[in-house]
Amino acid sequence: MSDKVVAELHEPTPAVGDGGPDMIQLLTPEGERLSHPDYDKYVADLTPEDLRSFYRDLVLIRRLDAEGYALQRQGELGLWPSLLGQEAAQVGSGRALKPHDMCFPTYREHGVGFVRGMDPQSSLQLFRGVSQGGWDPKDHNFHLYTIVIGAQTLHATGYAMGVKMDGNVGTGDPDRDTAVICYFGDGASSQGDVNEAFVYAASFDAPVVFFCQNNQWAISEPVSKQTRIPLFQRARGFGFPGMRVDGNDVLATYAVTQHCLDEARNGNGPLLIEAFTYRMGAHTTADDPTKYRVSAEVEQWKFRDPILRLKTYLSHEGWADEAFFTRVDEEADQFAAELRHGCITMDTMPGETMWDHVYAEDHPVMEAERAAFQAYQASFEEAN
Repeated sequence: MSDKVVAELHEPTPAVGDGGPDMIQLLTPEGERLSHPDYDKYVADLTPEDLRSFYRDLVLIRRLDAEGYALQRQGELGLWPSLLGQEAAQVGSGRALKPHDMCFPTYREHGVGFVRGMDPQSSLQLFRGVSQGGWDPKDHNFHLYTIVIGAQTLHATGYAMGVKMDGNVGTGDPDRDTAVICYFGDGASSQGDVNEAFVYAASFDAPVVFFCQNNQWAISEPVSKQTRIPLFQRARGFGFPGMRVDGNDVLATYAVTQHCLDEARNGNGPLLIEAFTYRMGAHTTADDPTKYRVSAEVEQWKFRDPILRLKTYLSHEGWADEAFFTRVDEEADQFAAELRHGCITMDTMPGETMWDHVYAEDHPVMEAERAAFQAYQASFEEAN
C-alpha cells in the first residue's frame, strides 16, 4: 500500500460542526444566502410564500417532537425518538418528494411524515401501543417505521427494484417515473443490511436515494469511531454517487434531494445523500446523552439551528415580519394542545386484533394463538 493511500486512510474525519469543503450549503448559520452553480436552479422558483411554509413546517415539527417527548415523560407514551435539530433535513427532503414517490423511514422521521400529509397522531399511536403500526403505507406512500436498525434499506431497495421492473423509471413521463427514498442514521451505516442494500441497489440500478441523517452519534458512539472517511464517500466503493449537504440548511437539503430524486427517476440511481446535522437531544427517551458527550458540543450546534437561520433569512429579506412569526407560534400552541388531547383520548385496540392482518386469509396457527390469548385473558375474569 502506497504512502499516499495510507495517508488518505488515516486522514481524520471532519470535526464536529465542520462539514468540510465538499458540503453543499445555500444558507449559512447566520442566515445569509449563498450561491451554488449546480443547485441554485432547484430553489430559484421558490416564492416568499413557499419559504414561509417551510418555516411553518419546521416550527410545527419541532413542537410535535417536544410534545412527544413531554408525553413520554408523563407516562402517556412508552418511548419517543426525538428529531430535535434534524428538522431541516426532514422538511427539505420530504418537500422534494412527489406524491407517487415512495418513502421508507426509520423510527424518527416524524417530520417527513408530516410534510407527506400524514396525521401526526399516527406516530403517537405507535409509541402509545394502541395500534399495530399506526397507518396504511399506501395512504401517503410512507412506509411503516422500522425499529430494526437499517432493515428498511433492504425494503426500499427491493421496492425500487420492483419500480424499475415495472417500467416506471426513465420514461420521461413525470407522472409515471418514480423514485424511492430511504432514511437511516450514521449508526445504521455500519450495519450489514445497509451495505447489502448498497450492493443490490448498485447491481440493479435501483431508483433509490439513500438519505443518511448523520447526526454525529450512533446512540453513544461518535461518528469518528464508525468511519475513517466522510460517510458520503462510501458510496463510491459501491459504484454510485454520494454527496454531503448541510442538514441544518433546509434550502440546500431541498435542492440536493430534488437533484438526486430526479436522477433516480431518470434511471441514474442509486445515490447517497449524507445530511450533516446533529442530534440535539437523546437518542430516545430511554437514553441519557450526558453520559457520553459534553455540553459544550451541544452548545456549539445551537448556533447552527435550522429554524433560527431560516427565520433570520426571511426577516432580512423582508419576507416575514413579527406578526407572521407570532401567528406561527400561536398555531404551534394550538397544534400541541390538539396532539395532547388526541393522545390521551385514544381508544385502545383489543389485544386479539394483533392477529387480524398477519395473513390475507384465515390461518390455523394464527387462530390457535388468538384462542390461547383469549383464554388467558378470560382466566383473569374467572379469578375475580
